[in-house]
Amino acid sequence: MGPVSWILLLPFLGAAALLGIPSHQVKWVRRIAAAATGIPLVLALFLAAAYSKAQGGFQWVDRIPWIRALGIHYQVGVDGISAVLVLLHALCSFTGVLISYRIKERVKEYYLFYLLLIGGVYGVFVSLDLFFFYLFYEMAVIPMFPLIGIWGSGEKAYATMKLTLYLTAGAVLALVGLLSLYLISGIRSFDLIELSRYLAQNPIPGSFQRWLFPFLLIGFGVIAPMWPLHSWSPIGHAAAPSAVSMLHAGVLMKLGSYAILRVAVGLLPEGAYTWLPWVAGISIMNILYGGFVALAQKDIKFLIGYSSSSHMGYVLLGIACLNPLAVSGAVLLMFAHGLMTALAFAAVGHIYDQTHTRQIAEWGGLARQVPFIATAFVVSALASSGLPGFANFVAELLVFFGSWETYRLPALAAVFGIVITAFYMLRAVRTGFFGPLNPRWAGLKDAAPFERLPYFILITALVIVGCFPSLLTDLIAVSVPSALSPLEGLQVVAMR
Repeated sequence: MGPVSWILLLPFLGAAALLGIPSHQVKWVRRIAAAATGIPLVLALFLAAAYSKAQGGFQWVDRIPWIRALGIHYQVGVDGISAVLVLLHALCSFTGVLISYRIKERVKEYYLFYLLLIGGVYGVFVSLDLFFFYLFYEMAVIPMFPLIGIWGSGEKAYATMKLTLYLTAGAVLALVGLLSLYLISGIRSFDLIELSRYLAQNPIPGSFQRWLFPFLLIGFGVIAPMWPLHSWSPIGHAAAPSAVSMLHAGVLMKLGSYAILRVAVGLLPEGAYTWLPWVAGISIMNILYGGFVALAQKDIKFLIGYSSSSHMGYVLLGIACLNPLAVSGAVLLMFAHGLMTALAFAAVGHIYDQTHTRQIAEWGGLARQVPFIATAFVVSALASSGLPGFANFVAELLVFFGSWETYRLPALAAVFGIVITAFYMLRAVRTGFFGPLNPRWAGLKDAAPFERLPYFILITALVIVGCFPSLLTDLIAVSVPSALSPLEGLQVVAMR
């Protein structure tokens, strides 16, 4: 069993181990959760460092037949794209476990659901069988209901119900698309690699592709989140506990974009050619609508939530361009945005646990009381605003240059979105952290030395990739051409 299988299985093994730990043994519960996420982080770093760019393709593949009659196999592996996203998830999940020290009630059950969520997300990124891909996709969504419903705050009942209904509806549409693809292909196999090879030689009729593609696009687009199906996301961010918000915005939202690129575009190229120009237009609604709504927010979590919806518009725009530069930028932006948003929600959670308010106007001058946490939030705000030196700047630059040749009007609108982002993020920094100190917060405590570790990890990753982007761009660039190879011979209609 290779490192990819171990990365996938360790969170589930950790969850199983927690079943045998008494609930009052909180220290052991936390240690097991840290080990179940820390070891995969080390393995994810190994995958990113040891991936053979000369060889390319999927590496460290494990394949075990499961139901031969239906063509279902346990098959996992990573290419350059999924290796980067596995590393993103490893960083967010490990730091999320460290942030979760604030959870004081039903700690064992919290970590149990949290590890199941982590394992499900890993499964989506590494599965090379569409049956298991969908199985893990559902497994990544289900734990969100108890995690928000039990340990969340605010309108958590409404948030969990809305999130569940939206994501379930999207999952049903995606399931219809996947089963239709399985049946129409004629080879009776869920093997993603085998399907890709077969459909390259025996493509599905274009009319059927154009009919089928929207099922996968909308089904996976709900979790992306693609406008106008995005409204479940900000309220989910706001109601979730801090570590769950970190995974929700940092990683869970990337599942939809990854699935669209890996499955919908990879297997239905003519459908992608027909529908993705519309996605380019929709992505501008994500960017501008999300940005303008974020401008109006007074609740810091809603501000970050709508900001995340806005930033995911850049990812969708990059994928819609269907050229290597833009798609590479979209994948790198998934990584950069995930780290930046996780950092922001971690800092906000530290303050909320002491102030019990998320209203920015009620904070004021917090940098005097919690200078480290304030610095962490400022870093996330600057990264979100596209400041050079952070990974977000490089990723957005790739998306802008890549989209200019294909969709010039959306590219110009996307650049304007950066201005909006800088305005509301810097305004939040000024209002919440600088100026006169609100006397109510005179007793606030900054992060203790050990509590600063997750912030250092996230900031270090943002800066290292921002200063040395080739560490990941070279990895991504190896796999993007093969991901787009089914579109060879097709040409996206330019929107100038």
